[in-house]
Amino acid sequence: MTSPGTPSAGRYQLTQLQALEAEAIFIIREVVAELERPVLLFSGGKDSIVMLRLAEKAFAPAPIPFPVLHVDTGHNFAEVLDLRDRRAAQLGVQLVVASVPDAIERGLVTEPPDGTRNRIQTPVLLDALEKGGYTAVFGGARRDEDKARAKERIFSFRDDFGQWDPKNQRPELWGLYNGRIHPGESIRVFPLSNWTELDIWSYVAAEGIELPAIYFAHDREVFERNGMLFAVHEVCRPREGEEVFTARVRYRTVGDASLTAAVRSEADTVDKIVKEVATTRITERGATRGDDKFSESAMEDRKREGYF
Repeated sequence: MTSPGTPSAGRYQLTQLQALEAEAIFIIREVVAELERPVLLFSGGKDSIVMLRLAEKAFAPAPIPFPVLHVDTGHNFAEVLDLRDRRAAQLGVQLVVASVPDAIERGLVTEPPDGTRNRIQTPVLLDALEKGGYTAVFGGARRDEDKARAKERIFSFRDDFGQWDPKNQRPELWGLYNGRIHPGESIRVFPLSNWTELDIWSYVAAEGIELPAIYFAHDREVFERNGMLFAVHEVCRPREGEEVFTARVRYRTVGDASLTAAVRSEADTVDKIVKEVATTRITERGATRGDDKFSESAMEDRKREGYF
């Protein structure tokens, strides 16, 4: 496998994508060298798919030396789950699924009255991490997504309750990462911290990475709620007064189908999406994630509780 883009002969300067790729691969290898039981959070979305490709490159031709974990809300888009399963099978990695519906059935969490499940993922995630004994958890978060993400280090220390304290962050000078932990503690690791949405799509284009079809423009039945377009789905139905109509849309991010909105778009290829993202002025979470609309500090509040 080669890096995206090739420098001119006689030059040693890396391209933007090569530098980001090299940094991410270094971080992934560093975690495997420092920590005993890593696991990669893998949803089948664009960031986790890119992260899986980086892990593949980090250890090729050897197999990826850790499992992948998906916290399944039961409200996922079918296209995303299909690609999740196929990609894991292609690489021969162990796929661990932590089921929110199962957690509801056994009383670990209670489904909110509105039927959404994104905000009850955290206890399910923490339970899966404890059962697996994982000491390091790779996440696909990027600093450009949300102001709470921007506060976080690449190696994010979590206490024995899985909680994050933004005031208890370790320095990361000169690319040195402190992975020392006590029993029960863990590190969340974000190799894509310095990437942007445009970097992700440029890398997808350079590597020819397959993504779920919902990332590309298509006609879909939608309705408007809180200024966002939600697809008609078995777990997301229009309320009284919300008119259903057909629009050409695509998804910039994927998650719980009951809370993830689409955006109007004609971008039906990777190259068109790269051009579209290059001109946008609002992050994908800000444009499409209803779970971040509960309060100004919604993301930070969840991260303090143990959310990735």
